[in-house]
Amino acid sequence: MSFLRPKNIALAVLSVSVILSLGWALQRGYIGKTSAPEAATVVSASQAKNVIELALTDEVIAQKLSMTQGLPVSGTLKAVRSAMVKARVAGELMALEVREGDAVKVGQILARVDPTEYTARQSQAQQQAQAAQAQVEVAQRQFDNNNALVNQGFISKTALDTSLANLNGAKATYQAALSALDVARKAVDDTTLKAPLSGWVSQRLAQPGERVSPDARILEIVDLSQLELEATLTSADAMLVKLGQTATLRVEGSGQEVSAKVLRINPSTQVGSRSVLVYLGLQAHPSLRQGVFVQGSLGTLSVQAIVLPLESVRTDKPEPYVQTIQNNAVMHVKVSTGIRGEIAGRAMIAVSSVPEGMKVLAPSAGSVREGTQVKYTTSVR
Repeated sequence: MSFLRPKNIALAVLSVSVILSLGWALQRGYIGKTSAPEAATVVSASQAKNVIELALTDEVIAQKLSMTQGLPVSGTLKAVRSAMVKARVAGELMALEVREGDAVKVGQILARVDPTEYTARQSQAQQQAQAAQAQVEVAQRQFDNNNALVNQGFISKTALDTSLANLNGAKATYQAALSALDVARKAVDDTTLKAPLSGWVSQRLAQPGERVSPDARILEIVDLSQLELEATLTSADAMLVKLGQTATLRVEGSGQEVSAKVLRINPSTQVGSRSVLVYLGLQAHPSLRQGVFVQGSLGTLSVQAIVLPLESVRTDKPEPYVQTIQNNAVMHVKVSTGIRGEIAGRAMIAVSSVPEGMKVLAPSAGSVREGTQVKYTTSVR
């Protein structure tokens, strides 16, 4: 076995060191080249997370406006004047021509009940009245004759008193017959059903040819010139309501708005619920019908204040706050809230700690972390 000389050993060690140094240098250079883009990518992603793109509709401007504090009211509308046309006498219903939706005028003939029986009774009562009148005439002549005989001394005073009693009885019978005749005439008149008010037919509850009994419902008529909303309020809310206050109401299923005014306030609370009924009057409107459901706000107090949409005030922190835009960044600002109301059909709330003209994120922007940079998808207004 041959052994390496010391000189050869030194050269070998030197060669190995050079090779290792070159490998280490090449490895560091490769890592540097590959890690630089990865680092840049991480930085870009971090920056992107701190930027939010907003449309111009995602921000609102704090404005000082006049806002009315409102109490929510809702309910179904009722016509102030309505009537149920009922049969007054029994009989076969005839000539019922009007139907639902037809307009009628006060005094208009709507239907008739067969008057044959009642006409005959009227004729009978009239004949009985005539017979009673004839008896009065006979009793009157007898009394006159007896009165003359008494004066001449031919008959006693007792006979005169008897003839006077007969006369008074005949007169009473005649008056009773006249009253019976009036009842019979009234029954004939009741066979004709007339409209008690002007309006529209809302229900037709019988058909021609049916036999109806007294008080049977035939038609319902409503007058839509005046409508009422019966709103139920708590006792505390009712204390804020005064006569003449106005409310803005929306018809269910449409964006149509109508105004109403407080006409009456019930002086008593409802049994059990202790609620108070408030009656609001509405004028005629093409979209309003009896039974339509409406809801809205009854204005009780008007103030000038900085207002924002109600949903812009966030409550996911211990204290309410708004997300403002300052120097193109989102900043959370604590606010104190005031009265709530509606402006142009949108729920608004009065806030403090926010100056007029400050930009605030709209509810559509959602929750945004404080410090996030803001970028607009279109040019800033």
